[in-house]
Amino acid sequence: MPITGLPESISSDLSRVTESLQMLAPRWNVWVLMSLSEKPLRYGELKRTLHWLHDGQLHPRLVRLTGAGLLERTEYDTQDVLYSLSVRGRELLPVLGVIAAWGGKHLEKETVLDPATGRQVPKAVPRAQDIEDTIALIGPRQATPILWTLRIRGLSSPKALAFTAMPDRHLTTVYPPLNRLVEDYLVARDDQGRFELTAAGRELAPVYQALSAWAAGRPLAVAAEHPVWAPKPAQSPDRPAVWATTQPRVPAPAPKAQSHGTWQSSALFSHTPAVRPADAPTTGGRTR
Repeated sequence: MPITGLPESISSDLSRVTESLQMLAPRWNVWVLMSLSEKPLRYGELKRTLHWLHDGQLHPRLVRLTGAGLLERTEYDTQDVLYSLSVRGRELLPVLGVIAAWGGKHLEKETVLDPATGRQVPKAVPRAQDIEDTIALIGPRQATPILWTLRIRGLSSPKALAFTAMPDRHLTTVYPPLNRLVEDYLVARDDQGRFELTAAGRELAPVYQALSAWAAGRPLAVAAEHPVWAPKPAQSPDRPAVWATTQPRVPAPAPKAQSHGTWQSSALFSHTPAVRPADAPTTGGRTR
């Protein structure tokens, strides 16, 4: 049943995407999937890779991801269980790569001193963290419907947004998620109280294209044909660029020496500091 005031076909597509984001959103789910991206691992091996997770944190995630069809579980005996990505889980890896690319470009990062050059450079962040933090921005229940509505309608009043994105709720309930999107620099407010996507918000297009295609079981090759997020003609220059940001989150503990290679052996999931212009503006806002 459509959950928005958008056309039924778009509302159904949006529903699949939001459900996919909610499936990935619980913290560490992405780390589990990425740990299994190269080869199947037994429970003990997976536990050593994600050594900061206790059994009570790791096991429920494995159960839920298996129930969602992203993992497969092979039990040889009660003490010997092998986990691997399912076909559906492997199809998700390119989508995670698209999400990581957006996060690497738009998420604000702390800077550290590079001993070789004496300059401040972005602090290295694992790709899994980029993915997780990006999902934290667009995963909340009303965030994605609002972003899709703004993509369709363009500059809009809060009343128009509420009517389209969440018609079954009171008008005032649009403000908390809308204000958070403004704080996270995905949405901008003009001097008349109207809202529109920022450059970072518009550049979520590949993310939503990929999620939509995967959720519908379609190949990513056709993702760019999305009815909402297909490329649009070039627009006039936006306001000065700023980093998208999110609520402060505790970073993943540093991997132990024996598991360090897990994040570096794959080009998709090993991280290199994002290239930023030397004069990139800073927000003075929240960092993760």
